[in-house]
Amino acid sequence: MAEDGERAARVALTWLAEPGNRMVWSLVEECGASEALDRLVRGEVESKAIQAAVRAYEADLEPERLRELTVGRADQLGARIVVPSDEEWPRRVDSLATLSLEGNGRILRDVRPPLCLWVRGAWPLGETLERSVAVVGARAATAYGTHVTGEISYGLAEQGWTVVSGGAFGIDAAAHRAAMAAGGRTVAVLACGLDRPYPAGNSAMFEQIAESGLLISEWPPGAEPLRHRFLIRNRVIAAATVGTVMVEAAARSGASQTLSRVLALNRTAMVVPGPVTSAVSVGCHELLRERPEAILVTGVDHVLEAVGRVGEYLVDPPRGPTHARDALDEESALVLEAVPRRGTASPEELAAKAGLDLRTVLRRLSLLEVAGMVERRGTAGVALTRSRASPASPHQDEPAPSDRHD
Repeated sequence: MAEDGERAARVALTWLAEPGNRMVWSLVEECGASEALDRLVRGEVESKAIQAAVRAYEADLEPERLRELTVGRADQLGARIVVPSDEEWPRRVDSLATLSLEGNGRILRDVRPPLCLWVRGAWPLGETLERSVAVVGARAATAYGTHVTGEISYGLAEQGWTVVSGGAFGIDAAAHRAAMAAGGRTVAVLACGLDRPYPAGNSAMFEQIAESGLLISEWPPGAEPLRHRFLIRNRVIAAATVGTVMVEAAARSGASQTLSRVLALNRTAMVVPGPVTSAVSVGCHELLRERPEAILVTGVDHVLEAVGRVGEYLVDPPRGPTHARDALDEESALVLEAVPRRGTASPEELAAKAGLDLRTVLRRLSLLEVAGMVERRGTAGVALTRSRASPASPHQDEPAPSDRHD
């Protein structure tokens, strides 16, 4: 089948060049994967690295053998190969076609969309990523970082959002586990073959993710988790999701690099601040200082407000504790402030202290008495009610006047 040939050709191309390769992707867009593969094998494209790869894999590039090898490996893993023509292809990653980053390095230049994705898990890939948020951060996370990550990821999963991360120790693992604990979906985007998910210490977690969510990779089985592949992988995390939350990141880190791609793609970039004394929050604070587009978030409510549709999630501004006196008019508040914390005062004394005429003070005292804030004690005068005069009384938020009447 022609479709099988295109699929096999795309897999073969990932063996010849690292994902995101600008030249290979452009060639596929121009003439299709099968023709692009043939031209590379014939040496019609000048690239020493690809020509060396062609010589190394030439025996496996025969179409029929390649198709059998590809399908066989996927079947053994319980995985499938998803290509752009498939219904479940995550269309959001196609935005990488126009991603432009400053710099001359290969990691900054070769940021084009994936040619194919290896997927393990039952959920449709595109649907799973349609409402998704990435949560990334330091491997050497602190207790503070893992706590905040857990709260945010659990809350996102509760609201039906997919939590995406890279499967690493620290923040990544905390995000995946919290989403699963909430009964939600999570996706781990790997920087190696699905048959050798990294780190090995998270093997049990990866199996849980495959059962309840998805494991995905741009690399075929057998690909090693080389350092540069994590940086290549990060562009997919940035592009596939609605927005990304960074929780703890050192001055130079993979999480900071992911956020730079999020911002370049005009996705929602969110940053959790940390203690100013924490080395693993330096990257977070620097990004907030340097990039005004980045949104400071402190919890799941802020994240939902940032990624949801307009008006879908509204966050009330934080408020301090409320007191009954907050609703008082200005004159009543002045009279209440004039009442001594201990003992009593006459209406005349209160009028002098509040700077109001006696008639006004008497009217306000009646209102305050009905509200249960003051009480009259016969001829002794007016006093605070006993509950308001207690040490826990909000009235004691203010400094005590010097001329108390005991």
